[in-house]
Amino acid sequence: MNSKRGARLTDLYVRALAGALLSLLTVFGARRKRTLSTSGAVASTLIGTVAVAAGWSWGILLLSFFTAASALSNLGARQKAERAGAIVEKSHERDAAQVLANGGVFAVAALGHIFIASPVWYAMAAGAVAASASDTWATEIGILAAKEPISIVTRKRVPTGTSGGITLVGSLAGVGGAFFIAVVATLANWPVALTAVALGGVAGALADSVLGGTLQARRWCDVCAKGTERLRHSCGTPTRLVGGLAGLDNDLVNAVCSGVGALVALVLS
Repeated sequence: MNSKRGARLTDLYVRALAGALLSLLTVFGARRKRTLSTSGAVASTLIGTVAVAAGWSWGILLLSFFTAASALSNLGARQKAERAGAIVEKSHERDAAQVLANGGVFAVAALGHIFIASPVWYAMAAGAVAASASDTWATEIGILAAKEPISIVTRKRVPTGTSGGITLVGSLAGVGGAFFIAVVATLANWPVALTAVALGGVAGALADSVLGGTLQARRWCDVCAKGTERLRHSCGTPTRLVGGLAGLDNDLVNAVCSGVGALVALVLS
C-alpha cells in the first residue's frame, strides 16, 4: 500500500512540474502576443499547473480552451478595440481576475479530483470550461458582427460591446464553443455525456447575458454622454453608476457563468 501511495505521489509531483513548465511556455507566448497581462500570466500558470497535476487530459482540456480563446481574441483585435474599447471594462490583455473568473471553478474541480477521485469533478470541470468557452466565443465573434447587438432583456439595439447584447453570429459561435469543449472532453474519455457538457456551456453563457443585461453594473460618462462599464472612461473622465449593482462587474458575471455551466453539466450527467 505504501509503495502504491508513493508511486501516486511521485506521478502527481511529476505532472505538477510538467504542468508548471508547459504553462510557463504557453503564457510566455501569450504575453508576447499581449493576450495576457503579467498578473494574468501568473494566474494562468497556477491554474495550468493544477490542471496537469490532476491529469494529462485535464491539461489538454484547459489548453484547448486557452488556445482557441487566444486565437479568437487576436482575430480582428484592432476592429474590436475601435468598436467596443470605450465600453468594455478591461483591455485586450486578460488580467488575473479575468483568468480566475473563467478558470477558477475548473481549478477547484481539478484540486478536488487530486484529493478525492469522483466523476463529479469531471462534470463540474467540463461544464465550467464549456460555459467560459461559449461566452468567450460569443463575445469575440459577436463584436465583429455587421449590425449592433440586441439586448437580451429589452430586445432593442445596443452599442457593440454592451453586456447583455447578443447577435445571431455571436450566439451561434457560443453554441460552437460549448460543443467544442464537449467534444474535447469526449475524446479524452471523460465520464460525462457530451450533451450534458454542451448544454451546461450554453446555459452558462445564457446566464452571463441575462445577468449582464440586468444586474451587472452600468456606468455613464457625462462628458461623452455614453454608456460604459469602465470606472474611468476612455476620455479620462470618472464615470457614475446608472444601473445594476455596484461591484457586480464583468469578472463576477463571468464567474457566475462558469458556475452555472458546472452545475448544469453536473445535474444532467
